[in-house]
Amino acid sequence: MNFRIATALMVIAAPAVAQTRPSSTAMTCQQTVRLIQTSGALVLGTGGQTYDRFVRDRSFCEVTEIARRAFRPTRDNSNCLIGYTCYEPGTDDWLGEGF
Repeated sequence: MNFRIATALMVIAAPAVAQTRPSSTAMTCQQTVRLIQTSGALVLGTGGQTYDRFVRDRSFCEVTEIARRAFRPTRDNSNCLIGYTCYEPGTDDWLGEGF
């Protein structure tokens, strides 16, 4: 068998390696806040199979987006203000509520 074909078959047959992401539920509130502040923006697990992208401030959002406060569970706080999520406001949104 040709070496290239054998190599290609091995690559195709190799299982995908799962990428792990940090989880807010495994860290304290302060650790989670510090991680987001240091990173600027990152995808963070928030319990089970849920995750979201969190940012330090609006500068990590798209031009048309605003930053909305993000409260998520951490190891020591069930409702920790960990940072912000980027949000595309709609015409029904009242600026000032939750932002």
